[in-house]
Amino acid sequence: MSRVIAHLSRRYSFSASHRLHVDALSEEENRAIFGKCNNPFGHGHGYGVQVTLSGPVDPATGMVANLADLDRFARQEVVERFDHKNLNTLEAFRDRVTTTENLCLEIWSIFSQFIESVDHPQLKLERVHVEETGNNSFDYFGESGPGRQD
Repeated sequence: MSRVIAHLSRRYSFSASHRLHVDALSEEENRAIFGKCNNPFGHGHGYGVQVTLSGPVDPATGMVANLADLDRFARQEVVERFDHKNLNTLEAFRDRVTTTENLCLEIWSIFSQFIESVDHPQLKLERVHVEETGNNSFDYFGESGPGRQD
């Protein structure tokens, strides 16, 4: 019997600051590449994160995943980790520029841990969407997702 696969998307938010800067480049090169985002004092954003999971609908609960478990994980592992922090000071960005593209990849890595932690072998992380501003948003679909370059 085939089971119905559904997608669950959930939104979270946090505020954080960062400075886009590459130590190996000169101050002039950093300003040319990153513009006002290279401000030595940093700048902040109210980030919006949407995570999408897929899996069979559990016939007993009617759910793809337990929202309380997902929310608890997101609060502890994403929101508390990044909210009101300077991203440049976090270990996750010690060797990476704090672009929202890299933030999106880091959040994917974090939610991958949720997938591994639940007893639901068919649950899959489909997408992480991070909105930096009303004009800038970034999506990551994992190694096998759209836009993959072989």
